[in-house]
Order: sequence, then structure tokens, then C-alpha cells
Amino acid sequence: MNCGQMEQDLIAYLDGKAAPAARRQVEQHLTACTACRERAMEFRALWSVLDEVPEISPSPSFDAAVRQRVAAESHRAALWGWLLPSPRLALAVTALLVVSVWLSSQRLTPQPVLVPAPQSIEAEFNMIQDLPVLEDYDVLASFDALAELPVQQTPAPQANSQR
Repeated sequence: MNCGQMEQDLIAYLDGKAAPAARRQVEQHLTACTACRERAMEFRALWSVLDEVPEISPSPSFDAAVRQRVAAESHRAALWGWLLPSPRLALAVTALLVVSVWLSSQRLTPQPVLVPAPQSIEAEFNMIQDLPVLEDYDVLASFDALAELPVQQTPAPQANSQR
């Protein structure tokens, strides 16, 4: 048992409300730890001082004075008192009404569901098959050294005039 757990179990131990297993653990910890043992002795000393303090009871007129003050409080009309709303309730109802009117004024148009055409599915499949080529194209398209290569012109084919 560590000192942190000891703080939680110490009060129950000192009150005698701890379970037997927890009581044994606390006693073992108190024999090993002087700081916790001193803390337990301080708690016992404090409780013994508090037990010596005389119990203070209220004066006989205290109860009568409290009852008189409660009776003197103004009462709302029991039947119609619920009709007078509190400012928070009035604000909440007003805000709810404004949001409801705003939402009902909004025209919600349903978005059309796009169903891919069969030919576009085939085109997407072919593009997936060519993915390595497309990846290489992206690398080569941004490669500046290719722009500096000389372009070779191929000679135009000459027509044979021999017949």
C-alpha cells in the first residue's frame, strides 16, 4: 500500500469502519511509514479535542423566528403564478420560435443521386489498370530536364514516283 492510497483508507480505519482486510493493510503500512503514522496520531488528537467541545444548540426563539420569516415571504398566486414566465424561459422560447420559423422558410432541394453510367465504370477500371503509368507520368511531367532535350525531326517520307 502506498501513501496515496493510505490517505483514502485512513479515515475509515480511524472510525473503525474499514473492512478487516483493509484494516490489516493500513496497520502494516502504519508500522512501516512514520509520516502516515504521525498523520494518524494528528487525526486522533484532533478528534479528541473536537469531542471535548460542548454541543451548541439554537435558542428556543430561533425556530420561531425562522418560521415567522418564512411565513412573511410574499407568495405568488398559486393558480396563476405559473403564467408569469421567468426571463430565461421567455428568451429560450423566443429563440426556439425564431429558429423554427427560419428553418421552415428554408427551401431544401433534394440533391440528385448520380448513378455512374456503365461506360464510365469501364473507363475508371481501365484508369486503375494504368495507375503505374499515370504515376510515372506525374513524375516525368514535372521533370524540367526533359524540357531541355533537343527535339529530333524525322525526315518526311518521300513519295515514290516510279511506276
